[in-house]
Amino acid sequence: MSNSFEDDKPLFQQIAERIEESILDGSIVEGERIPSTNELAKYYQINPATAGKGINQLVDQSIIFKKRGIGMFVTDGARSIILQKRKDEFYDEYIVPLKAEAKRIGISSEALLTLIKEDEEA
Repeated sequence: MSNSFEDDKPLFQQIAERIEESILDGSIVEGERIPSTNELAKYYQINPATAGKGINQLVDQSIIFKKRGIGMFVTDGARSIILQKRKDEFYDEYIVPLKAEAKRIGISSEALLTLIKEDEEA
């Protein structure tokens, strides 16, 4: 994990995304303990409350869970939850505007699919 941040997103959100990336790439597996709030704060040189907010975001999404007195762990099925969340975000951020713009400029759904398939073959 890189310890530098982007300026365009809140730090807590970037912490959550980095943990998600680690789950997706397999460097943290389901059932495994994740770094603590203090460990994340020290590594990234941020306030522990900021790291905690990122972790709590993942708890709220059922991606991680707390074992009292032991730490935070990756939920069974977390990878699937993250993939579905990202597919939904992709649809909302890219497909919906693409379809709207295609409609606006007179490209039918069939023509749009053809354009996408042609790009895959190239």
